[in-house]
This record gives sequence, structure tokens and C-alpha cells, in this order.
Amino acid sequence: MEYFRKMRGTTQSPPRVRSSEMLWSWIGAFLGMSLMGLVQSIWLDSQGQTLLIASFGATSVLVYGAVRSPLAQPRNVFGGHVLSALVGVAAWNILGAWPWLAAAVAVATAIVLMHLTKTLHPPGGATALNAVIGGEAVHTLGFWYVLTPVAFGVVLLLCVAVLVNNIPHNRRYPEFWF
Repeated sequence: MEYFRKMRGTTQSPPRVRSSEMLWSWIGAFLGMSLMGLVQSIWLDSQGQTLLIASFGATSVLVYGAVRSPLAQPRNVFGGHVLSALVGVAAWNILGAWPWLAAAVAVATAIVLMHLTKTLHPPGGATALNAVIGGEAVHTLGFWYVLTPVAFGVVLLLCVAVLVNNIPHNRRYPEFWF
């Protein structure tokens, strides 16, 4: 019975954030994703590469909407994505004949590696998964996937986060770097 009682939760939902917080979250996410889309259209499309990957949408929620979360800090964002990308590419290279196994190994191993390095960032799991299920375009990149789109995209998102999140007097980003 105790097992099932734990599923009820222990606290109530947190209060809604102020309208100004929502506005700054929107501005940051809009500018971060716009910059990545613009860089992609000007520079990477001609090379057949992408900069916009789905896990960056989830990262945007954290770095623009939950700026104080430990999961949103630069160490976690950069380390979580880059390590997970490395794991994902390696999993595909080793286990690509069994995509379901490569996907499971990539995500599970990325989580453990992020824990070990204190870089836990939930969207990193999606980055590892994308290295496996991203199709021929991602597989062709091989370990270049770690640099572009992952590391380069993360740097762009973090630059925008540092600039935008420090404009309002009641917001600060980051809480810590390392």
C-alpha cells in the first residue's frame, strides 16, 4: 500500500508565475530560436545541415522559462547536450543494426554519464536519442553531430539566455557556471 500512496504526491502545484516572467520567457525563447533558425538558413542550409533539433525546444523552456533551475545552468546545458550527443553517436555506430537497442542504450547511458559529471539536463536525453533516430542526415554527420548542430546550437542558446535573462532587474542568469 505504501508504494501506491507515494503516487499521490506530497505538495500542491506551484503558483503561476508573474506576467512579466512569462513575457521574458517568450522574448528569450523567440530570440534564441530565431537566431538559430537564421544562422541555419544563412549558413547551414547550403551545406545540407540543420541547427534546429527538437531537444533545443526543451532546452529553451529551461534556460528562458526556469532560469534558476539547476538543470538550466550553463554547465548542465552544455555538458548534458554534448556528452549525450557523444553517447548517442557512439551507440548508433556500435548498435545501429538494432536501432531499438541503440536508442535505449544511448538514452540510459547518457543519463548515467550526466549524473556522473553533474551535468544532468533532461533535453540531453533527447539529443542522445536524436543521434540514433535522426535518420540518414544525422548519421552521415557522425561525430560532427556533436559540434554542429549540438555544441554550436547550445552556445547560441546560452549566449541569448545570458543577454536576455539579465535585462530585467528581478532576473539573473546563470546561477552558476561550473
